Amino acid sequence: MTEDKNRNPKNVASDEVNPQDTVEEAGMDQEVSVEESEEMETSAEDETAEEKTEEQVENTIDMKELFRKKKEMLDGIRKLENENQTLKDRLARLNAEYENYRKRTQKEKDGIYTDSIVEVVKELLPVLDNLEASLKVESADVESLRKGVEMTLTQFRESLQKLKVTEIDTEAPFDPNFHEAVMHVDDPSLGEKEIAQVFLKGYQRDEKIIRYSVVKVAN
Repeated sequence: MTEDKNRNPKNVASDEVNPQDTVEEAGMDQEVSVEESEEMETSAEDETAEEKTEEQVENTIDMKELFRKKKEMLDGIRKLENENQTLKDRLARLNAEYENYRKRTQKEKDGIYTDSIVEVVKELLPVLDNLEASLKVESADVESLRKGVEMTLTQFRESLQKLKVTEIDTEAPFDPNFHEAVMHVDDPSLGEKEIAQVFLKGYQRDEKIIRYSVVKVAN
């Protein structure tokens, strides 16, 4: 009892819990909890915003890559179109050049053919002149006519020689490359494939056959 009496009231008061302090401490704890909750919400929002930002950045990068590839594709298409047009122009020029070459070649060919005809006719015209002149002679006898024909024939052969046209040899044995056999005869006096008779003389210019010799072949 003495101890209780002697106890200091101040000390007793200090040992007792103050309700107001408890409420204040609870309020402070609640404030801390709210602040922590707000901080957590802010952090979550920041993380969400950061994720959205990263996603937007990735989407932006993807779009840039898509645009880059699209541009490359369009550039490639334009390049191919230009190359295609270049090839078309080149083909058109080649076709035009070929057509001009064909026309020029045909014209030259026609010119060569015409020149050849002209040269042949020029060589034969003197023969024609002599034949026409012989027809104008009214009092010519047979002998004179014969000499005139011989002279004309000689002149004609000379014209053929100038044109490098030669008579095909019929003294040699039959050769289908030069002779055309229309008849066959068995004759012991003649050799095998010997030409027995010439019906029509053949002519050639160099290796080109103008006309085959038409002959009769023996044995």
